[in-house]
Amino acid sequence: MTHASHDVLIIGGGVAGLAMALELADHRRVTLLRPGNDDRGASRWAQGGIAAVLSPQDNVEAHVQDTLVAGDGLCDEQAVRFTVEQGPDAIDWLLQLGVPFTPETDPSLGYPYHLTREGGHNARRIIHAEDATGRAVIDTLRERALQHPAITLRDDLVAYELISNDQGQCCGARCLDPQHQAQELIAQDTVLATGGASGLYLHTTSPSPASGEGMAMAYDAGAQLSNLEFQQFHPTCLYDPEGPPFLISEAVRGEGGLLLNADGKRFMPDIDPRAELAPRDVVARAIDAEMQRTDSPCVMLDIRHLGAATIRHHFPTIHAHCLGRGLDITQQPIPVVPAAHYSCGGISVDQHGATRVTGLYAIGEVTCTGLHGANRMASNSLLECLVYARSAARHLATLREPPRQHPPSSIIAGTCQAKASDIAELHQELRRVMSARVAIVRFDEGLKEAAARIETLASRYAELADDACPTPALLALRHALTLARLTVASALARRESRGLHYNPQCPRHADPAPQPSRYARH
Repeated sequence: MTHASHDVLIIGGGVAGLAMALELADHRRVTLLRPGNDDRGASRWAQGGIAAVLSPQDNVEAHVQDTLVAGDGLCDEQAVRFTVEQGPDAIDWLLQLGVPFTPETDPSLGYPYHLTREGGHNARRIIHAEDATGRAVIDTLRERALQHPAITLRDDLVAYELISNDQGQCCGARCLDPQHQAQELIAQDTVLATGGASGLYLHTTSPSPASGEGMAMAYDAGAQLSNLEFQQFHPTCLYDPEGPPFLISEAVRGEGGLLLNADGKRFMPDIDPRAELAPRDVVARAIDAEMQRTDSPCVMLDIRHLGAATIRHHFPTIHAHCLGRGLDITQQPIPVVPAAHYSCGGISVDQHGATRVTGLYAIGEVTCTGLHGANRMASNSLLECLVYARSAARHLATLREPPRQHPPSSIIAGTCQAKASDIAELHQELRRVMSARVAIVRFDEGLKEAAARIETLASRYAELADDACPTPALLALRHALTLARLTVASALARRESRGLHYNPQCPRHADPAPQPSRYARH
């Protein structure tokens, strides 16, 4: 076991973590832990873009109102206004760093970069880098971070537990190195930027999604979690049971893509007047219902009418990826299915990313800021990452507190090695339970069954982990079980249907709207 001291420790190297490191590093030294596999985080797979008020034809109030409508009555309006008002400055910051956003070819529109429209937005306000925005932003931020002398990037450590002292203050994190040896990273301030909890489900929109590890770590340290029942399912993930997950951006529908059922007929106009541009929860439920009605494994997303040149111009990444999997989207409709995509709940934070635990901050998808409410509007996620990362950095830049006392070393010990296959089997069974009982449509009986089965899986985990040496997979399973248990409890407690939480046994909104569900260990 090794022991090292750091000023600011950021756990997670997506857009939120990297943006905060760059904003903060001129004032304090930063150590940033990010996955060794550069493609592992969700940020890189974000296709659509970043929502912000950039066009002369748009305004802050319109973006605020669209967000409030999508959040289905559960947004914190102050958080919404704070985020939306900071949006243009965040985009200017990215442009100054060199992010290669797609230029606009029509000067009459009044903004030099192309803006697209996505579900829930009543204006074109999504700035993007072709259809691979996340990759473009990550690559730019990472390159800048590598050049900054006050930023140390570590890709050889996996954090598994936060360190707390006797006063309940956060003092850093315990990690495992590639040899599964423990290290303690003592830090003056610790920031979680670990992503969401889509990995609790079988079908997701990214290859290696987080399973709520950061949320569970924060919960164990005494932070508060909120709104875990609001798990967003993206309506359109490429349906290919034999291949890896791949997201079909909402911008495809924004540019005119049509959803067709097994009979080749549009069905969204009968569900919602906004049709394919309805908020994601509406579209995902409609697709799920249509698949069940027709006993089909997917529906089709058709953009052939846009023409091959337009498709290749606007969606080069999607076109190339599908072509590599034997599907020419200029000639064939795209088979799509809803898949777990984004966690609207998470660690409760204020506008500076501060949790209720001294010394612990959180930014990005791991948090619940109040922006998304019961349903995230398209492309508000990267906006939230940037705005809160920069706000937290500005706060920490001026924060000078005395060093916190940290506890003696406390490292998990074990004498045996749990079988990797047993760990994987338990994790997969947990995903099957969540996908079958805690997904797009939930019933009381199914949620109660899920709660009982999760407790059984937790008992099997305890037997498996008894006296076992720690491994990243074993500890990730522990975190996933914790978060699954809390998610089911949140879903059972909400006696209404709102946003992403839909229970036909209580289909209407409660009046007044219930407060966000909150959980804290201490």
